[in-house]
Amino acid sequence: MSGGFWTYKRLEEMTPDEWEEVCDGCGKCCLVKLEDEEDGTIYYTDVHCRLLDCTTCRCSDYPDRRRRVPGCIVLSAEARDVLAMMPHSCAYRRLAEGRGLPDWHHLVCGDRERVHRLGRSVAGRAITESEVDERDLEDRVVDWPLSDD
Repeated sequence: MSGGFWTYKRLEEMTPDEWEEVCDGCGKCCLVKLEDEEDGTIYYTDVHCRLLDCTTCRCSDYPDRRRRVPGCIVLSAEARDVLAMMPHSCAYRRLAEGRGLPDWHHLVCGDRERVHRLGRSVAGRAITESEVDERDLEDRVVDWPLSDD
């Protein structure tokens, strides 16, 4: 078989290590999202979870994130509804939709920093939730996380 495991395995078939490797490291899943109660539309803000290290776009306590942040969403191949609310550029969503990985993804290009250099991550673009009053979140809605590759 040619290509990496992501080209011939469905998300459901990936090992835990392969699943983790698919993450593109953008940190967009850690942005605070607002949901319109009337129509269910999801809006992204430029505010990130307090556990996200916005320089590396990695969770500072990944193994214990669910306990520390009860609202943290854990992505899985079975949770198609959760994958559908991820940004269009999300590697998991792209694979679930049959779109493959973009050229800038580290599994394709071999460079984990490329996602940041190309501005595809939240690095330098978001602030921590501890700096924002919850009442001000609607003023922090942005559309850049939804842009595709």
